[in-house]
Amino acid sequence: MTAIELRDVFRVHSTPEGDAAALQGLSLAVQEREVVTVLGPSGAGKSTLLRLLAGVERPSAGAVRVLGDDLGKLPARRLAEYRATNLGYVDQHYVRALAPELSARELVALQLGLRGSPEATRLARADALLERVGLAAKRDRRPRELSGGEQQRVALCAALAHQPRIFLADEPTGELDAETADQVYDLVGELVREHECTTVLVSHDPESAKVADRIIRIRDGRVSEEWGRGDDAPDTIVVGRGGWLRLPEELLLRAGIGERAAAELEDGRVVVRPAPGSPRVSVVAREAEQPPQAPREETVIARTRVLAKSYRDTRVFDGLDAEFRAGRLYAITGPSGSGKTTLLHLLAGLDLPDAGTIEVDGVELTALDRAGRAAHRRHAIAYVGQQAGLVPHLSALENVELALTLRGVGEPRGEALHALEAVGLGERTSQRVARLSHGERARVAIARALAARPKLLLADEPTSRLDGANAIAVAHLLARLARDTGAAVLCATHDPLVIEQADDQIQVG
Repeated sequence: MTAIELRDVFRVHSTPEGDAAALQGLSLAVQEREVVTVLGPSGAGKSTLLRLLAGVERPSAGAVRVLGDDLGKLPARRLAEYRATNLGYVDQHYVRALAPELSARELVALQLGLRGSPEATRLARADALLERVGLAAKRDRRPRELSGGEQQRVALCAALAHQPRIFLADEPTGELDAETADQVYDLVGELVREHECTTVLVSHDPESAKVADRIIRIRDGRVSEEWGRGDDAPDTIVVGRGGWLRLPEELLLRAGIGERAAAELEDGRVVVRPAPGSPRVSVVAREAEQPPQAPREETVIARTRVLAKSYRDTRVFDGLDAEFRAGRLYAITGPSGSGKTTLLHLLAGLDLPDAGTIEVDGVELTALDRAGRAAHRRHAIAYVGQQAGLVPHLSALENVELALTLRGVGEPRGEALHALEAVGLGERTSQRVARLSHGERARVAIARALAARPKLLLADEPTSRLDGANAIAVAHLLARLARDTGAAVLCATHDPLVIEQADDQIQVG
């Protein structure tokens, strides 16, 4: 029986800058109890697909049917009932689902409590789920006392606690290290099959496919390919209405096909070749041209001495000594909850240590009051957090300009445009942030930091919501920024693409 069906679905966002189509005639069917992973690059329409299935958005055209109901036509009360009873949903912005005054245990038990389950039953269910994601010992902590990866696991447990019929997850392991991500994928696979839950899992991570019955790929707002887990046959390219199909980019590259192709029928097969007179693309991937490297400076931009920091009974740092030099990219690595984000917060002056000193650009942050630390941040530090923190009603360009203006930069437009071009958003500068994909918003936040030309750039999981191509581009960009400007760039990351580009790797935890 079909649990989810989308037929010729369009989703168009109308803005003063023009219409932006997130989905363009997407059709998809998911059977009851089937687990489907949706892959695709940033901006392909994956998150929009989930928001339609959650009833958070309505289609501009086409039909979205879930459990027999056309969600686009349901009144608000019926939609609310569907979400409360049948739906488990983990959004990319999982923090919004975590009430700051509740403990992890209370958050996981909340939905069961709203449905009238006895206290002993719902708390036992919460304890069992938190045990399975390795958070039993932290069940009484509030969200602010947990790392980003730990918060993400709590949100996952909360979405599954009431045993929903439909489970939707948008990048559920985006901020987890590889080992923890594997555990979470295994847990999701076990739970949704235990409870016969129809599941749509959106991710950039190909490892997410290991728990799926079927994998589909979305490009340009349509399903372009699909295949079953363990299939030996080549991936199936989906032919849309009117003969539309999307060939994998790697096949085009290997065939030397650039902007023009010729197709003809040969012995019952459609053969696609480079069009006559069209320049061929080299089949050998060339190394990106790198500008001459500036001489390495030995200047220490930031240092910590005998740094100590605790949260409740957890000792995060105990006597940490570290130096971060100009012109170098540092990868701060370690498992979820090991203190990567805490270290960035301390270096940014957003938090203070229990003991020890922190010096940035010759100034001891620990000797400054809150206003003094804020002033020094404006002068020398840029911070890219796990949440982008952009102004949604402003355009991408206006967000970057605003940050530069607050830093006292005169005529900021040129710097802002250059930074947005550098992160691949040159054609999206006038688009309001609210209409950008999550991955595009992440790149705007990176551009905002780059434009400030800081002495110390701190980035917390800067590639966690980016597809492979954009993640590689951002990793190269951060390495080049360090080399060309002499900044010290620190990335808290699990991404091997960033680690590969780093000059130094610092393990914490």
